[in-house]
Amino acid sequence: MNTKVNIAGVEFKNPVTTASGTFASGEEYSEFVDLNRLGAVTTKGVANVPWTGNPTPRIAEVHGGMLNAIGLQNPGMEVFCKRDIPFLRRYDTKIIVNVCGKTTEDYCKVVERLSGEDVDLLEINISCPNVKEGGIAFGQQPKAVEAITREVKKYAKQPVIMKLSPNVTDIGAMAKAAEAGGADALSLINTLTGMKIDVDRRTFAVANRTGGLSGPAVKPVALRMVYQVAQAVGLPIIGMGGIATTEDALEFLLAGATAVAVGTANFYNPYATVEIVEGIEAYMKKNKIDDIQELIGAVR
Repeated sequence: MNTKVNIAGVEFKNPVTTASGTFASGEEYSEFVDLNRLGAVTTKGVANVPWTGNPTPRIAEVHGGMLNAIGLQNPGMEVFCKRDIPFLRRYDTKIIVNVCGKTTEDYCKVVERLSGEDVDLLEINISCPNVKEGGIAFGQQPKAVEAITREVKKYAKQPVIMKLSPNVTDIGAMAKAAEAGGADALSLINTLTGMKIDVDRRTFAVANRTGGLSGPAVKPVALRMVYQVAQAVGLPIIGMGGIATTEDALEFLLAGATAVAVGTANFYNPYATVEIVEGIEAYMKKNKIDDIQELIGAVR
């Protein structure tokens, strides 16, 4: 039985990775999860300098998911390179580093710094809704998506995955723009912009007023967008958005994703990723599927 998938020339032992921002760099989960079982670990976003993130409160539970407005808090690329990459290299899994920035130059500095590091792929976060100066501003205009993709590619030694925002009218146009800029792969979706109001305190539930909605509530939207992008471009896709069970992951694969990322589910079930790996294997065995490629994009 073959569960291997290929993302831009990098072979994963299975199609399951983590969604950036929900798994740190793996160390916090390693007590519960055998990282060797995962196809890849996708790290929390890293910037060229340390970011403190947004004011608290930054997380609120909502029906079917959660809102977050962390603001991409991170220790900066130098701490990340010295601390997190050596830790992850102890495991037999691929490393995807999520890159964030407020300007094109910020992104390029991180990508250039990582070009000499032992990481497998770069995921460029141009879609975070919780950073005023960057992220979403790049991810909502096709010309901007194409331009930043082209610029980042000049500095990248590893394959580049562009992470797309769902907060757009035409996700297919964004995917085509990234492809035109030279992207090697795509990941989607990031969170949908949402809001919650605390009626007892009569104020916003998160200090940023709005946050990124994730969890099971966004899955139908994410699945639809992955399907649309799979029809629009020829790039491999890492699908994410509300994946919590094996059935969720299989839906994304059938819709055209080559791999899947588990996000919010990690917070309430630290074992979710490994359970999904085992669930996919059991599904393939039960249905006599010898190669996972038989599932990818099978529903059209």
